[in-house]
Amino acid sequence: MMKKIISISLAVLVAALFMSCSKKPADSAASGSENSGSVMLYSSLKEAQLEALKAGFIAKYPHIKMDYYAAGTSKVTTKMAAEKQSGQIACDVVWIGDPSNYITFKRQGILEQYVSPEAANIDASFKDADNYYCGGRMIVMGLVYNTNNVTAESAPKTWDDLLNAEFKNQIVMTDPGEAGTTFYAVAGLMADSHYGIDFFKKLKAMGTELESGTTSTHSKVAANAYKVCIGVDYVAETLESNGSTIKFVYPEKDLIAISSPIALIKNSANQENGKLLYDFILSAEGQQILVDHNVSPIRFDVSKPGAMSTSDIVARSMKIDNEKIADQSADILAAFDAIFK
Repeated sequence: MMKKIISISLAVLVAALFMSCSKKPADSAASGSENSGSVMLYSSLKEAQLEALKAGFIAKYPHIKMDYYAAGTSKVTTKMAAEKQSGQIACDVVWIGDPSNYITFKRQGILEQYVSPEAANIDASFKDADNYYCGGRMIVMGLVYNTNNVTAESAPKTWDDLLNAEFKNQIVMTDPGEAGTTFYAVAGLMADSHYGIDFFKKLKAMGTELESGTTSTHSKVAANAYKVCIGVDYVAETLESNGSTIKFVYPEKDLIAISSPIALIKNSANQENGKLLYDFILSAEGQQILVDHNVSPIRFDVSKPGAMSTSDIVARSMKIDNEKIADQSADILAAFDAIFK
C-alpha cells in the first residue's frame, strides 16, 4: 500500500513538473517567440523601405514569414479589385499613398476595424473616426530641381514659381493616373480656388511632360533631362543621398502632406499577424526604420534629421477634403487627361 501511495505521489509530482516546464513565459508573446505563420502586405513603398521594414519585423517576430507586393498605387488597387472579384483579397495589410482610396475601401466593406495600441501616438487628423485605417507615414509633395541647372536662389519656392519663364519645356511630373501621391496633389490643387484647373492648363502650356512612375520622374531630373519636377520628399532625398544632383524644396505655402494610411483587410488569412505588422509600422521602432530610409514619420515623437518636423508639416499643409476626392476621383482624372492627353 505504501509503495502504491509513493508511486502515485511521484506520478503527480512528475506531471506537475511537466506542466510547469510546459508553461510559456508571460512575456513570450511580447518577444515574438509565440507568433508564427505568415503575413502579406500590399504597398506602394519602395523596395528598399519595405526590405528594411521586413528585416525589422522579422527580427521582432522571427517565426512569422513576411511577404509583400510592391507597386504603384494604381497597380495595387487594380490587383485588389481583381482579387475581390475572385472572392478574397490576398493581402492582410494594405499601405498605399492616397488617403482617399481608403474612403473607397471603407465604403466597399473590405477593411477590418482595428484600434492599434500604437495609434494613441498618432494625431487624430490622421486616423479614421471608425478605426478602419490610420496614417502610416508622412509623404510631402513639393518641388524638386537639378542643382547643376538651377541655383538655390532661382529654384521654385511655390507652385506658381513653376510658371516662371526659365522653366519653359523643363518641367516633368508623374502621371496622376499611375501614382496615388501625385493624384492626391493634383486633386488638392484643382480643388483650391487659387490654382484650380487653370493652373494645370498653364503647366501644359509651359511644356510640362508626364512620366509613368514616381521614381522615373525624379530620375529624369537627376539625369538633367529636365530642370524641375513636382516631386516627393523621400524619393528626391534618397537620390540625393546616393549622390544625385537633386534637391527637394518644401513649398513656402500650400504644402501638400499625405498621411499614407495602413489598414487591415476584412477576413484576411492572417488577421492576428496583420495586426502585429500594423502595430510594428506605427511603433516608434517601425517609424525610425522609415526615417532611416528618408521617409517622414507620422508620429510627432519621432523626428527626421534635417527635415521639417511632422507638426510643422501639418501646420503648413493645404487643407484637402478626402471625401470629396473619393467622390470625384474619376472626374478629376478626366479633367487632367483632357489637358495632358
